[in-house]
Amino acid sequence: MGFGIGDLFWIFLLLSSLQPIWQKRQMEYRRFRALHEFQEERKSRVILLIHRQESISLLGIPISRYITIEDSEQILRAIRLTPPDVPIDLILHTPGGLVLATEQIARALIRHPSKVSVFVPHYAMSGGTMLALAADEIVMDANAVLGPVDPQLGNYPAASILKVIADKPISEVDDQTLIMADLAGKAIQQVQRFVRTLLKDNIPKQKVSPENIESIIEALTTGRVTHDYPITVEEATEMGLPVTVGLPRSIYELMDLYPQPQGGRPTVQYIPMPYDDRRPLLPTPKGRPMEEPNQNT
Repeated sequence: MGFGIGDLFWIFLLLSSLQPIWQKRQMEYRRFRALHEFQEERKSRVILLIHRQESISLLGIPISRYITIEDSEQILRAIRLTPPDVPIDLILHTPGGLVLATEQIARALIRHPSKVSVFVPHYAMSGGTMLALAADEIVMDANAVLGPVDPQLGNYPAASILKVIADKPISEVDDQTLIMADLAGKAIQQVQRFVRTLLKDNIPKQKVSPENIESIIEALTTGRVTHDYPITVEEATEMGLPVTVGLPRSIYELMDLYPQPQGGRPTVQYIPMPYDDRRPLLPTPKGRPMEEPNQNT
């Protein structure tokens, strides 16, 4: 009994349907191996919190990922399973997310007895910045950014709602805005109290100079800038945050295993090699950022 064209067609369909499953398993294995190697190198518990925009299959509708209760459950379990004498390394790539989930993770991090390091290869905004504040050390790429943690009520910053009340006579403000202003004031106080708790953390040692704590809270929580304002490594260091510039090469290799899902034509393309063989493929750790040279000299 021989094979016909129809049989070959069905075999082709079977192999085509199994290919995505095989590719997914291969990627999962590569991620696990890279994570295990990084843990062995650092002698720590490594936790990844990576949120990328994803697309629904077939329809291609973009879905933004953010910190959720499910994330907090998984991270709390990972922290709970970490022995007290083992450091924690948290790799962050997130636009932020739910306040409840973020605060749960941050409290668990500051309660861990050993050193907690946060690595930011690209950005950790809003709730991601709050998680970074819970760490004893924030290790960033030279071009990575953090963001303000001022509370948002719906589509409006809490600070902007309070400014309306301050600028207009109370008789000209509607009841809904007054209610929003009351909530805005409470939200800012709650965030400031929590950020103060994070910055005063002294286990295993004091991470932020006490004289810098209030100025950091003022800069991050009062809405002096927009919520998507990028806080560079230079600005974060000037604030007094424990920032170090220069990620281990393993971080970039891990991020390569969590690519942005492609939907059709790629938006960015390049040949992945240096133009000059003497230049390294990736930046090497170089400690804290150096001061900007004086432009007048």
